[in-house]
Parts: sequence; structure tokens; C-alpha cells
Amino acid sequence: MPKPRRKKRHGGFTAWLFALPALVVYIAFLVYPAFSSLFFSLTDWDGLSPTYNIVGLGNYTAMPHDPVVIQAAINNLIWTVVTIAVPVVLGLTLAVILNGKVRGKPILRMFYYTPGVLPLVAVASIWGWLYNPDYGAINTFLRAIGLDSLAQPWLGQNSTALAAVMVPAIWLRTGFPMLLYLAALQGISQDQYEAATMDGATRSQQFWHITMPNLRSAHYIVLALSLIDSFKVFDLIYATTYGGPGTATQVMGTWMYFNAFQYYKAGYGTAIAVVITVVAIAVSIPYVLSQTKEQDS
Repeated sequence: MPKPRRKKRHGGFTAWLFALPALVVYIAFLVYPAFSSLFFSLTDWDGLSPTYNIVGLGNYTAMPHDPVVIQAAINNLIWTVVTIAVPVVLGLTLAVILNGKVRGKPILRMFYYTPGVLPLVAVASIWGWLYNPDYGAINTFLRAIGLDSLAQPWLGQNSTALAAVMVPAIWLRTGFPMLLYLAALQGISQDQYEAATMDGATRSQQFWHITMPNLRSAHYIVLALSLIDSFKVFDLIYATTYGGPGTATQVMGTWMYFNAFQYYKAGYGTAIAVVITVVAIAVSIPYVLSQTKEQDS
């Protein structure tokens, strides 16, 4: 008897054919710009001229000797610590409260999360008005209650500018961890709390020994995304203080922008962008590894 012919399988080719459009877009808008940026960071390109010189690692070795880069890195570190710790603690606190018996939960959730979806330009305008030294709501209130000595140009002096910009950042970022923690809290079985209550555990003990361990995955997500977001900070500072006064609120993102698009040092600005990208990838690796281990286990 003749052997039946085997049908040729084109599954692999068909899969690549379907993935091709997405792959082209990925290469065109992510891979190619990434490698182009890496290349231009090794040049002295001004961003406009068709010619440039290869300087190797010169842009990178110049960074430790740039006082603004040092100031920006310190500001980034302060920004990262404050705008992660405070929103995470506030978000977790609000999530625990809203997970309990509270009236008007949907309204409260919307109220706390709304700042996170506002356009950053609008947020900068709102807080710029609040901080206005002459007719802003904050100084007007301080003068109205007799605390004229505390009224000051919040965004116009080195001692308060960075802290003043971090306040709207905290206001913006509290809603996101709140929602993630709230979703994670609702996934914890109430049987664990009931058993702990029967064993005589206090609410504090239940929080530390039941709630916190069950929020481990949520902690990873919140901290990883917040950390990456903090290193990429640019728009809020640019829209409120423009990096000033002086360099008081400069961060790596704004200093990269100024060098690349205003000082015509595109090579140097691109090198700063590469450093920001490398740091963001590095801090996300522990999260990716932890998620991979959880999926494998």
C-alpha cells in the first residue's frame, strides 16, 4: 500500500508572518532608536549638524566632573526615596481603611485616584498657583491665620523648591498603590483573620503576620513601577520650576533635555539618557526575577 503523504506544517512560518508587523514596529520604534541613542552618546554631535566626531566614552567620563550631574543625581536620589516611601505608605494606609467598613467607598476611591489621571501640565498649573508667593492659596491662608513669617516663595528659593515640587508628586502617586493594595487586600481570605481572632491575635498582629505577607506580590509591583517612574521624572519638574532656581531642582531627566535640545550637546545629553535607561533596567531586574520565580514555583 502506498504510504500516506505527510502534510507539511507551516505553523512556524504562519506564526512569524502574524508577528512580523508587530516586530517591524518594535524594531523601528524601540530597537533602532535605542541603538542610535547608544551610538550618538559616543559622539560630540550637536543635534543639528550632519557631521560629528567619535569621542568614545568621553561623554560618560565627563559626567562625574559635571557639578550639575552630581546635583541632579542627588536630587534624583532624594526624589526617589521620598516619592516612593510616602505614597506607598499613604496608599497602603488608605487601602486598609477602604477595605474595611467605610461609607461611600466608590466615591472615596475616585477621590483619591483622580489626581493620578490628571494631565501633568494641569497639575503643574494648579500647584504653581497654590505656591504663588503673592496671591497663592497657601501663602494667603498663612497670612490669614497670622503666620506671615511662614509665607515664602516656595518654588523660588533653593531651600524649599525641591520639597515643594515633591508635594504634588506625592499627591499624584498615592492613588496608584492604593488601588493595587486594595485589589490585593480583597483577595485575602477572611478565614485567616477569623482564625487569628479566635486565637487571640490583635489587629496589629494580624496586619503584620497575615496582611503584609499576603501583599508580597503587590509590594513588588508597586515598588518596581514606582522606582522606575522616579528615575524617569521630568515633566512635573520641567513644568513647575524648569529645573530652577539655579540647579536646585535639576534631575537627570531635565539636565538631559537641556543638554540635548537647548545647549546643543546632543551627544552628552544622549549619554545621560543612556545612564537613566541603564539604571531603570537595573532596578527592574529584581522584580522580573522575583516574578519569574513565582511563576516557576
